[in-house]
Amino acid sequence: MKVVKFEEYGGPEVLQYIDSEQPEPKDHEVLVEVKAAGVNYADTARREGKYVVPTELPYIPGSEVAGVVVETGAGVTRFKSGDRVVALIESSGYAEYAAIPEQVLTPVPAGVSFEEAVALPLQGLSAYHILKTMGRLEAGETVLIHAAAGGVGTIAVQLAKLFGAGKIIATASTEEKLFHAEKMGATDLVNYSEDGWVKRIKEITEGKGVDLALEMVGGSVFNDTLKTLAPFGRLVIFGAASGEQAIFAPGQLMKRNQSVIGFFLPQIMRKPELFQKSFQELLGYMDSGQLKLTIGGTYPLEQAADVHELLQSRKTIGKLVLKP
Repeated sequence: MKVVKFEEYGGPEVLQYIDSEQPEPKDHEVLVEVKAAGVNYADTARREGKYVVPTELPYIPGSEVAGVVVETGAGVTRFKSGDRVVALIESSGYAEYAAIPEQVLTPVPAGVSFEEAVALPLQGLSAYHILKTMGRLEAGETVLIHAAAGGVGTIAVQLAKLFGAGKIIATASTEEKLFHAEKMGATDLVNYSEDGWVKRIKEITEGKGVDLALEMVGGSVFNDTLKTLAPFGRLVIFGAASGEQAIFAPGQLMKRNQSVIGFFLPQIMRKPELFQKSFQELLGYMDSGQLKLTIGGTYPLEQAADVHELLQSRKTIGKLVLKP
């Protein structure tokens, strides 16, 4: 089978499209023919050797896959050949086939495409738990969502509305992206590539600031976002797309009882009571049409390097998907 892997850290050019041995399902595993694999900033961070946890080499990226069951290992009871499934896995999604533990697989509803299904696990679960579990969003509160036209941002805007947020302030770098965020349910739009965006947010909130901010850019954007927080405001950090780690004085949080909270999805996945309930809730929103998944583009697996470069250009809208 074909896979995409890297044997050294670096830019998109280190990704190799090569032949590899097809895996065989072990006990309680299912062999899935991958129809769609999600592309995420975590994949680019692993490729650069900058991920939150160490990435051992060689490595096949890809933590989201959707496809069709072609073989089951001993002890598998929930799935059979031909079933449509989606899963969030540790690695190896950039491949034509993947052997996946039965317990992490979820059936894909008949009316949902593989591309839509693969856009849900990482971004959907992240948006859900950033807002609800870590951010403790309450009805009527004001939420600020950076990169609101991206994979997490697009879903977070919709979920914030479903969770009862009063104001949903979406930021993005272009008018096209802001228009997309507005279609998803944002109430106020701010272009953070322009000077004065912090002042604009304070104007929108009539000087009160935001109750919850979602931040994944890092560097100066993180520090500027802190300035937008209201008393008792929470800032949840879930990435550093700029490649810059922010430096700030924690003592500044004390004056207004503010919080900076870190989010890392694998920790959520270690708590089945959090993961299973929230994923079923997300699927329910999707089935009912309350949650719409935006596919920014689908590309052949061999173009993985180009897609990584495209993602890191921060010019895309919605989810980027590879198709083996």
